[in-house]
Amino acid sequence: MPGPGDAESAPPLGLPLVFVADLEHPRLEPSDHHHLARVLRLRDGTPCTIADGLGRWRSAAFGLVPDPAGPVMALPQAEPPLTVGFALLKGDRTELVVQKLTELGIDRIVPLVTERTVSRPDPARAAKLVERLRRIAREACMQSRRARLPEVTVVTAFEDVVTEPGVALADPSGGPPTLSHPVLLVGPEGGWAPPERARAAHVVGLGPHVLRAETAAMAGGALLAALRHGVVHA
Repeated sequence: MPGPGDAESAPPLGLPLVFVADLEHPRLEPSDHHHLARVLRLRDGTPCTIADGLGRWRSAAFGLVPDPAGPVMALPQAEPPLTVGFALLKGDRTELVVQKLTELGIDRIVPLVTERTVSRPDPARAAKLVERLRRIAREACMQSRRARLPEVTVVTAFEDVVTEPGVALADPSGGPPTLSHPVLLVGPEGGWAPPERARAAHVVGLGPHVLRAETAAMAGGALLAALRHGVVHA
């Protein structure tokens, strides 16, 4: 929620966005400064946007120590909050899904282990995976000029999320997605096991064709985001 004195507005899409820990006394992480200065070739003093990851942002002049140049603005949380949980995928496809869901504006991303999930990291590997996914989400926010970082949860068992309010399972037998079920769970390549499918109080379909697991996760996130922002109507 906006704090006292914060104005409500979205950051400009035409300026580079970078995250800082403190909007009043900003300082860039060395890796962020290197990316902006060496890859995007920003010069000191170039206009940019600094954000705190919680929806608050302000204009600034680029530098290792950015020079704030405007009031702190705040972007309220869009309603309803959107969650996409998807079964872990092999290779780098899990990272791709997190990147694209972040760009789409999904608020919470849940890496899932289901009965038919092939990729099952041990606790140490799972912790490293989540750390990497959170870094990918942060980079995707900067690229897409998104001031609010999504929550990327720890690797979660299907049974720990299926009972949440508003859950829907992606399944070919379901009807269209709706915002009355803003928590979408997408299964692995082998689909939901019958006991998992039986636990679903609601299912939604994502089209007439068989989709790869990563395509289904991204398509479901895109549909929910489009419904929330009024791009499409139920």
